[in-house]
Amino acid sequence: MSDIPKSHPRYNSLISRNRLVKAAEEGYLAKSAMIAHGRGEAFDYLLGEKTSLSALRAIKEVANRLKKAKRPVISVNGNTAILAGKDLIRIAGVLSCPIEINIYYRTDIRISKLLQLMRRYRYDISKEEPPENWEGDWSKNIENVKILGDECHGKIIGLDGPRSMCSLEGIEKADAVLVPLEDGDRCEALIALGKEVLVIDLNPLSRSSRNATVTVVDEVSRASKLLLKEVLSSENNEVFWDNDIILIDALNIMSNSTNQI
Repeated sequence: MSDIPKSHPRYNSLISRNRLVKAAEEGYLAKSAMIAHGRGEAFDYLLGEKTSLSALRAIKEVANRLKKAKRPVISVNGNTAILAGKDLIRIAGVLSCPIEINIYYRTDIRISKLLQLMRRYRYDISKEEPPENWEGDWSKNIENVKILGDECHGKIIGLDGPRSMCSLEGIEKADAVLVPLEDGDRCEALIALGKEVLVIDLNPLSRSSRNATVTVVDEVSRASKLLLKEVLSSENNEVFWDNDIILIDALNIMSNSTNQI
């Protein structure tokens, strides 16, 4: 990673890719993780590798809904833990909500590794200076963030096999679920259960994007940093939400990008 100059126009993207390669070698990720990331990179390239105004609107809407929810939870898979795990723990600390490790290809080894990683992040973040606009005991709030996923006695009705497993204290009880980098079947099942599903997905055509309550069409590490700022904000703008507008805008940006090639 040190060989990539910061002046490189795609520095952040290349750093993220290398972080995932290393994580895959260390057993945190499934073999298909790099395929999923590569697909996202292609969409991000068409977005100009920056957060659009419509994505920022969606991030603000996600923040509003998470703050209003009675039982919010943040669902984290392997790629998300590596790319945005620290900021998601900070967000959970602000919201006083749990994080649940919930992965597509579930194995005891991967769950154990990801739990250890997130708990290590939690410890490190509890020792750092609180973010701007934070009021209260930052260290205590972070230490109290529950990292769930080892005991999954709950069930996502509508899914079969290991993919249906979830925590009783997390996704099963949640009324709003932040789902970065997730699969369509799970999104559809959670929506069918009456939960608000708040998705971060670079593909505006995916089932996750099209079925979610709110879709942030953006790269997960960028979106998570912006979401942290928004959950810390005192603003709470009540607006009529039409998710299709966000998806159409993302598609228009991508279409215009290809026309310029």
